[in-house]
Amino acid sequence: MAWPTPVTLTGTFASLAPLSHTHAADLSEAAAENDLWKLWYTSVPHPDKVAAEIERRLSLQNDGSMLPFAVLDPTGKAVGMTTFMNIDATHKRVEIGSTWYRTSVQRTPLNTQCKRLLLTHAFEDLDCIAVEFRTHFMNRQSRTAIERLGAKLDGVLRSHQRTPDGALRDTAVYSILPHEWPAVRTSLDFKLNSVA
Repeated sequence: MAWPTPVTLTGTFASLAPLSHTHAADLSEAAAENDLWKLWYTSVPHPDKVAAEIERRLSLQNDGSMLPFAVLDPTGKAVGMTTFMNIDATHKRVEIGSTWYRTSVQRTPLNTQCKRLLLTHAFEDLDCIAVEFRTHFMNRQSRTAIERLGAKLDGVLRSHQRTPDGALRDTAVYSILPHEWPAVRTSLDFKLNSVA
């Protein structure tokens, strides 16, 4: 049996549902908001290519390397995507990544809620030995958000990948370990309770 298996995770400010083609219209609208897909330092699909991106993620799920989620706002509308990726079932490691949200929900409790849900599932249900986060070295907004979670910088993979335009990307790698999770959980709960 594949590890981890699809699951729905529910919170006050956001829920995570197994990604499906039924989310395509909402996600196309989300990607189009403020031309989000044009940002050079992140990977948001063009609104016309959302269905293909959903198919790509579901294919990686079938291969056992990704568990994709649609990010739902409190009304149930899909406002972004996130995943467990680079899954290592043998050693019980996952990366939380390939995450993006429509502009109007960025810098709201939604991201904090999503990370709380994913990290709880990873450490408390899946018994992970580490949860990684990776982002473009130049994506200061993402790096700040990851550091605010309490993740520690493991290092920078220089010339790690090629971007769609052929440029070389340096990737900042962060992680949270099981013994760090209680403090991270307390911090996330404090942030969420302060806006509830």
